[in-house]
Amino acid sequence: MKLEELNALPNAAAEAELLRCCGSSRWAKIMAEARPFDRIEQLYGEAEKTWWNLRPADWLEAFRAHPKIGERRPEAAWSGQEQAGMSDATPAVVDAVARANQDYFSRFGYIFIVCATGKTAAEMLSRLESRLLNNADQELQVAAAEQNKITRLRLEKLIAA
Repeated sequence: MKLEELNALPNAAAEAELLRCCGSSRWAKIMAEARPFDRIEQLYGEAEKTWWNLRPADWLEAFRAHPKIGERRPEAAWSGQEQAGMSDATPAVVDAVARANQDYFSRFGYIFIVCATGKTAAEMLSRLESRLLNNADQELQVAAAEQNKITRLRLEKLIAA
């Protein structure tokens, strides 16, 4: 899709496309209403500004749209591509990621969010384990920053498609 095509969509269709990039319905609604975007940089800037102006509840909604690291969902094609580093993981690393995912969810109440693109399974496991040491406020900010990176990459995919 080209930027002009995104700009031309009816609001509901634009929201649906934008939800593929970020699972926060409030973010998608605000972004759809912010159109038209003159340049791709304006789209990216508005996306980031909108993200950081959301409430934590909106962030948590976006987090829930992701599969866990190592989990495959047929409807989450972009997540599968982003988590490609898990495909070469040893059974021991896969098991360790599953255990750490469970520990993370128990500690913070939401799944581990990481911009997984280009990361190996071992790198993702290492980040997961180190972030378990954060307090709740720190971790929410770190997870939100990771979601912001994911959203940017997905916007690039959307506009390149």
